[in-house]
Amino acid sequence: MIDSFHYKFLKPDKPISDFVESIGMFHNPSDEAKEVVVMPDGRIDLFFSLSASEPFHVTLIGLETAPETRSILPHALTFVISFKPLAVEYILQTSIADLLNTAKDVGPGFWDFNANDLQNFDVFYQKAFKKITELLPQEIDERKRQLFKLIYSSKGQMSVTELSQKVCWSSRQINRYFNQQLGLSLKAYCTVLRFRASLEHIAEGQLFPELKFTDQTHFIKEIKKFSGVAPKELSKNKNDRFVLLSVLKQK
Repeated sequence: MIDSFHYKFLKPDKPISDFVESIGMFHNPSDEAKEVVVMPDGRIDLFFSLSASEPFHVTLIGLETAPETRSILPHALTFVISFKPLAVEYILQTSIADLLNTAKDVGPGFWDFNANDLQNFDVFYQKAFKKITELLPQEIDERKRQLFKLIYSSKGQMSVTELSQKVCWSSRQINRYFNQQLGLSLKAYCTVLRFRASLEHIAEGQLFPELKFTDQTHFIKEIKKFSGVAPKELSKNKNDRFVLLSVLKQK
């Protein structure tokens, strides 16, 4: 819990864990808006939301490459499915290249969800799990599955050349796939994942580079690029503006 701001995130069970990183919710029950900073995290989010001033709606949010300040409306309730990139092609079955640093409304009836589904998190989780399970593909290009497995396990630290060699897929073809499906290059995506991995260290009070940064200056520059503030200020997380960092601190 962050003051009156509530959140909950669960890692999904198999067989959807190759495609979904988490299913969660956040709730602002107060009469005042909650200001938060959204930082790039390498996930594609599907928001199911309603508030005192807005009806139920479903929003698909693409990948982010820069921090953005947003206001969570008073009495806002949002349930969210956070997808891994592999889900774009195989579960969502649509490119999100045009959604880089932006979002779109996909209609209140998406996947047959409605406002009543936001009354109970466990019920929402089970409905989302069932729907995604129904959409699971019979076959997956193993190069892509292995590629994302390596990207995640290395926390974005493997070079494009090394990844290409390990999955036997040319870097040119990989970058074409990334740009067509996600709207950014493989290298750019890996940089985002490295930043996210650094957040785990910052959440533990480690304000020096633990990953493959050139030096402390490079580390600070990268953190400021994706969060808007230096590591020390980010670690303080004043007013719990950086919700992702607050979640990591409670793990």
